[in-house]
Amino acid sequence: MLISLQIENFALVDQLDLELGSGLNVLTGETGAGKSIILDALDAALGGKVSSRAIRTGAERALIEATFDLNPGLITWLAEQQIELVDDMALVCSREVIASRGNVRSRSRVNGVLVNKQQMESLRARLLEITAQGQTMQLGQPALQREWLDGFGGLPLIQQRERVAQAYQIMQQALQALEKRRQFEQQRLQQLDLFEYQAKELSAANLSDPDELDQLEQERQRLSHSVELQQQSYRAYQALYQNDRGGVACADLLGEAESLLLDMLRYDPQLQPILDMVTEAMAQVEEAGRQINAYGEGLETDPERLQTVQERIVQLKQICRKYGPTLAEAITHSQQVQRDLEELSDAGQSLEVLEKTYAARQAELEQACARLTELRQSTARQLEALLIQELKPLAMDKVQFKVAIDPHTPTVTGADRISFLFSPNPGEPLQPLAETASGGEMSRFLLALKACFSQVDAVGTMVFDEVDVGVSGRVAQAIAEKLHQLSQQHQVLCVTHQPIVAAMAASHFRVDKQVIDPTGGSKKRGKAKRNADSTAEAPGEPETNGKAPDVRTVVRVYLLDNQQRREELAQIAGGQSDQEAIAFADSLLAQAASFQATTRSQPKPVSAKSTASKSKAASKSK
Repeated sequence: MLISLQIENFALVDQLDLELGSGLNVLTGETGAGKSIILDALDAALGGKVSSRAIRTGAERALIEATFDLNPGLITWLAEQQIELVDDMALVCSREVIASRGNVRSRSRVNGVLVNKQQMESLRARLLEITAQGQTMQLGQPALQREWLDGFGGLPLIQQRERVAQAYQIMQQALQALEKRRQFEQQRLQQLDLFEYQAKELSAANLSDPDELDQLEQERQRLSHSVELQQQSYRAYQALYQNDRGGVACADLLGEAESLLLDMLRYDPQLQPILDMVTEAMAQVEEAGRQINAYGEGLETDPERLQTVQERIVQLKQICRKYGPTLAEAITHSQQVQRDLEELSDAGQSLEVLEKTYAARQAELEQACARLTELRQSTARQLEALLIQELKPLAMDKVQFKVAIDPHTPTVTGADRISFLFSPNPGEPLQPLAETASGGEMSRFLLALKACFSQVDAVGTMVFDEVDVGVSGRVAQAIAEKLHQLSQQHQVLCVTHQPIVAAMAASHFRVDKQVIDPTGGSKKRGKAKRNADSTAEAPGEPETNGKAPDVRTVVRVYLLDNQQRREELAQIAGGQSDQEAIAFADSLLAQAASFQATTRSQPKPVSAKSTASKSKAASKSK
């Protein structure tokens, strides 16, 4: 149950402390007085959407704090989230909204601990349900009708829908794999042909040594200039060792130098190192002469080998142009082509295997959808019976209602098309709800639907924003009685313009919009407490810094006593507080008190679960 709601700098609210009680809490006031702002603040405190406009003009931050009493389920949830209990054993949900440089950011806390959006959504579902203005327009949406039916079905149906969603995802993955494989098949065959050609060409080239091209270039140079090399090697031999053309060879000169040094050494031993160098040089020259002579004698012209080398060079250069640019890169590409060939030749799972897998996943999805359809059909019969039962007291005793469940292509939500069919008048055929029901009938239908959910939902607080719009007279009285009945099991917070509904309240609040002129002295501060004076001291006058203070509009909420309730009901009913309007208000209060006394003496309504059990028992006995 919602104990209190504290609001600071939210929309037109500067500061408000609203304390609520059990049963039916009603907010009344002129159109535009700010009643919906209170509900918007409550929605924001529990993670609803906010914008920069939610922050009061001139303020930098807004703060909303909603306090709820605890029950075992909430205590368990707090323990699961590792959030400690506060000293007064209450649950405090707060939302801070900050505007900065045109952007808005917010932080949500539970008992002072920061929580994320998912945690707040989980908690909100356990605390309250808000039925906002305009929701009757959504009644005709098939997706919302499906969500309501599934929600009414409870945990078994929700769990089965999760199984369907999981089976659908698995089926989609199998379908994607199959489609990808089909698209890949043509490309695979094309790639396979290309890689086979490349592999054949590269295999024929017999690539192994990345330096082969350089070595062949050197061999080609040698073979192309073999005659020149022979001639030059002979001339080098003559210059080093033996000159047949009358010249002096290098070896002869070194021999002469060695003889001179040997003679000189007899007189000066210091010449020994020079002699050693000359002796070593002569040995090296003689060895070089022998090797260059052998090289020249070994050179032969080989036109066939030269042609072979040149052809190989052309082949390798072509390979490099296509797969290189270097021979080493071409060899690497050849190895990669072999690996790609092996992969494409295997190609993973065959089309046949993937098609069988997809068919199996389809069958599993269809089976899960079939079970979900069975649960929905069973739930639909329960909802039909219970909703008609709830609609009869709302001046719709001849109404017909049916949940149509038609086959549909399987999706993540199942294989059913859900539609609510409705006929408010005898003899008229069932038609889609949005095409048949009037505005007033839509309001009553929505209220009855929420009453059905209240019997299977553990939520403690139900909020209705003008659910009685578009009705009057006997229908308004029926809605008032239904709201009272709901308030026997849940705390109900209702915004209304109907005096009949307001008269049924256990706690009646009036919402006013006031203009504050700081130059006129202090004004009353909006603070509505139970069993307390609705007028409280005003906040201190703002700092003006020498400037004329601004006139501001604020929202005030007052808890009405018995006399104030009479005047408020008279104002709502007749637009003025004359004697006839007061008498009418007294009659409404007396009528409400009589009905409340009657319901207190009646047994509690049968829940949906027990209704379902009785239906099952009756069907078994037939």
